[in-house]
Amino acid sequence: MADTTLQSFLDAAAALAPLVQASVEESERSRRLPTPLVEAMARSGLFRLWIPRGIGGEEADPITLMRVVEEISRADGAAGWCMAIAGGYGAFAGYLQKEAALEIYGSDPLVRAAGGLRPSGNAMVVDGGYRVTGRWPLGSGCQHSAWIVGGCRILDGDQPRLAADGTPVTRILHFPAAECEILDTWHSIGLRGTGSHDYAVADVFVPTNHSLSLREPPVEQGPLYALPTIAIFGALLAAVPLGIARHAIDILVELAGTKLAARSRKLLREDVTMQANLGRAEALLRSGRAFLYGALEEAWQVVSEGSTLSLAQRATLWLASTHAANTAKEATELMFSAGGSASPYVSSGLERCVRDIHAAAQHITVAPANYQMAGQAFLGSDMRSTPLLFTDDRSTE
Repeated sequence: MADTTLQSFLDAAAALAPLVQASVEESERSRRLPTPLVEAMARSGLFRLWIPRGIGGEEADPITLMRVVEEISRADGAAGWCMAIAGGYGAFAGYLQKEAALEIYGSDPLVRAAGGLRPSGNAMVVDGGYRVTGRWPLGSGCQHSAWIVGGCRILDGDQPRLAADGTPVTRILHFPAAECEILDTWHSIGLRGTGSHDYAVADVFVPTNHSLSLREPPVEQGPLYALPTIAIFGALLAAVPLGIARHAIDILVELAGTKLAARSRKLLREDVTMQANLGRAEALLRSGRAFLYGALEEAWQVVSEGSTLSLAQRATLWLASTHAANTAKEATELMFSAGGSASPYVSSGLERCVRDIHAAAQHITVAPANYQMAGQAFLGSDMRSTPLLFTDDRSTE
């Protein structure tokens, strides 16, 4: 994507920052983003970055949306997380048949989708589609979305449909948000404004063409949809901690010019321990960020040339996402420590950075267990049973 186009999207994200920052207290209190903020984010067009061009989206390269998410997360992690979910789920339009993709992602320029991908629901096959019942956790943004997705086990009668390898067949189904019951479960340490509640449906009809499988070839042929979708979702979510950590560093640098160190009674900026912590935090954040963007650039080049990512390249994406999120968490904790007695106060902003980054880093796509998974892949182990690497592996069908 041309630098001028990327810059226009980054400018749009930066223009949202004042409203994002002004909405933080309400987001924390109500445990969801305020409606005016969500509508402003939608009007900016940034939710449409991964929607195919053929139905009115931007079909931008993955780094563009990551940069946008990072910028918004620098203003507020919860807003950045919701941008990642709604923006990232636009990629599902690339797997839907054109008529369904237009209905769900193309007919409303302000469309938002949310939901969970794990197969926590049952979809019984009926004429024309499925009857769906289930409950899913962690539906970030479910209260401000028009469409909700849910991973489901496919049932023929009361029996699960099995793939050739004997595993249950699963699909991701879209249903109107009006059909869902939102359950008030999101009482969390951080990312409170994401509204990541449980949600449920009971015997809802979903047409066949409103479902997709990441193991099937995408309908759209662009390189964005040739990337392993779950892996780039992981990279996208890792951009949230990157933005939060940058915000923590921003806060500490500003604080250092006004706060007196407890022992020396000199400005905090003159304290050698604080200086060392700041330097270390910058090194952690910049190195993790460079690895993540470098790995994604390499993957993008591979698929843009018409090739398929190797197992090692898939593992590298997971490793880079995990490492970026965890180095960002470490950098944020250093800034909290360096802020001394000012850090625990809500007014400092540092305590929210710590809470939010700990919540973000708990996501399975950036969890520390992924280090082991990457190591096994680099050792040449048989990884076919590893869900994160092969959830969207189309070669197994």
